[in-house]
Amino acid sequence: MRRTLNMIRSLSGQPETDTHMTLRQRDLQTPPQVDAAGADDTHSARQAFDKAVQRAISQQMPTSGPLVDTFGRVHTDLRISLTDRCNLRCTYCMPAEGLDWIPSQHLLQDDELVRLMRIGVTRLGITDIRFTGGEPLLARHLENVVAAAASLRPRPEIALTTNGLGLSRRAGALVAAGLDRINVSLDTVDRAHFAEITRRDRLPDVLDGLDAAARAGMAPIKVNAVAAPKVTGEDILNLLRFCLQHGYQLRVIEMMPLDADHTWNRDAGLSVEQLLETVQAHFSLRPDPKPRGSAPAEVWLVDEGPDHPAGTFGIIASVSRPFCGDCDRTRLTADGQIRNCLFATEESDLRALLRNGSDDDAIEQAWRAAMWSKKAGHGINDPDFIQPDRPMSAIGG
Repeated sequence: MRRTLNMIRSLSGQPETDTHMTLRQRDLQTPPQVDAAGADDTHSARQAFDKAVQRAISQQMPTSGPLVDTFGRVHTDLRISLTDRCNLRCTYCMPAEGLDWIPSQHLLQDDELVRLMRIGVTRLGITDIRFTGGEPLLARHLENVVAAAASLRPRPEIALTTNGLGLSRRAGALVAAGLDRINVSLDTVDRAHFAEITRRDRLPDVLDGLDAAARAGMAPIKVNAVAAPKVTGEDILNLLRFCLQHGYQLRVIEMMPLDADHTWNRDAGLSVEQLLETVQAHFSLRPDPKPRGSAPAEVWLVDEGPDHPAGTFGIIASVSRPFCGDCDRTRLTADGQIRNCLFATEESDLRALLRNGSDDDAIEQAWRAAMWSKKAGHGINDPDFIQPDRPMSAIGG
């Protein structure tokens, strides 16, 4: 079913103002009510799912075993967005005033999220779960959902992608809950430039968060930088040196058409060739001989230098060097939509099934049908490519 942000906003009623709530407050809330119109929508959603499942089965979709698509790709990596909210306003991601957030009644409740994780792990073969946002640290129940994921058997690998704000206070608790590793978004180690890019003067807080993650025992710690228009070659060089000195792994992400303003330009920002030329002028790089598998990053080994130890450097070139043929990801948005691709223009509403009393079998088959229809590639380089309505903050990284 096609769902756009406009549809989400039209259902919002009053604008949402609170950034997050405690797990206890969420538990005390009255369960979401469904009015007559909502009941009709839910019934229609179930009918649409039933048709989609039957169509997929008629196309020989497996009804058990791994979560596969028609091209034989097996999806074992579940990306879960906990919120679309963020406490930074990165210029390449969202406007300074922020966005119209998803209303709280449309967000998955804790029991709903735990149920979907259980179905994913025990029925669909999910082996890795990554919590994302927006900014997942704005979800005060984060430790609880990490612990719930860690309690599943077989236990999945659990990771987090975050901007690092508030991580210094919660790193220890997250590790105790079961978090294994972390990616921290950071585009520069220049404080003034960080404030310009993010519209917030919070670089020291991010660095404190990285340090806390290392002290808590998370490994590996990866730093994600976006090759956005405001990010310079000097930013990347200084960031790589910083990461090597602290034992972090830098990954530079090619700018993608997922900005809220829909102003993406493939020629804006550093290209892969420019990135490599800049880095190789100051560091000695060798291709990593280890098989890449389904990992999105192309990785180079960085030889030891006079001001840094040896380490790694990676580039995630989703646009110019797509790796769709090896993609193993399935995505769950904060409002319960399954997306079979980061750039998908259609979504499957599992929240509707959760709230209309559907059993685990029905939800499993709907999830399978959503992934079965996954396209061969994202199509960014096709002339008829359409940018998704949802921005990155509302999808999850």
